[in-house]
Amino acid sequence: MGYNKDLKALQERLVAVQSAYMRTGRRAIIVFEGHDAAGKGGTIRRLTASLDPRFYKVWPVAAPDEEERSHHYLWRFWRRMPPDGTMCVFDRSWYGRVLVERVEGLASETEWSRAYGEINHFEALLASDGARVVKLFMDVDAETQDKRFLARFANPAKHWKLSQEDFRNRSRRADYEAAIDDMLAKTDCSEAPWVRVDGRKKKKARLAAIGAILHHLEDDVSLEPPPLDQEIVRLATEAFGTAPLKNVRREP
Repeated sequence: MGYNKDLKALQERLVAVQSAYMRTGRRAIIVFEGHDAAGKGGTIRRLTASLDPRFYKVWPVAAPDEEERSHHYLWRFWRRMPPDGTMCVFDRSWYGRVLVERVEGLASETEWSRAYGEINHFEALLASDGARVVKLFMDVDAETQDKRFLARFANPAKHWKLSQEDFRNRSRRADYEAAIDDMLAKTDCSEAPWVRVDGRKKKKARLAAIGAILHHLEDDVSLEPPPLDQEIVRLATEAFGTAPLKNVRREP
């Protein structure tokens, strides 16, 4: 199959998963980290395109505000955890403590060093409470990243995607690579696994990322629709006749 057909098939599975989570009260937490211009935003758009917007939330994470800085760094994320029957997607996350805050000196070495254990404990609590936690790192090499920065620079419709932070991060890529390697090694666990996605080819990366998410969210979850409630059957029979289902066409 081609890209569009493959994507549509994955999105249909996502709809079935969302429906199952809604019915059973399950929760899913999907975390995206990655290099700048690695394709996080495009993947998130395709991930959520077919979902019922009432039952998911995307959280784009920026620098903490004054109130958030007055609390433990995980406080603002606890407040964004999904209620039963819903999913949430984090476009960047609590891993800022061991990435940007580490590299840019916004957290002391003591603070970011102990954060690995804090984050593992945080995610273990979520998993033990029944939430599925899936974490994706969208990877892209320096050459591909530069090509995408230049393409954005040349396209007036995409100028807004470039920031001073992008160029600052680019200049410190080696420091970020060291922080990324530590993060992936120290916070990968069965309850909240990391999936590293090669972002050099955008379409392939989107399919790989969504497929990985589905692999974890579908595990041990029945996607079969539940049987009709017998009281609903009785009421439908009274309203429409003795065999209402025989004359009903399925909604597309």
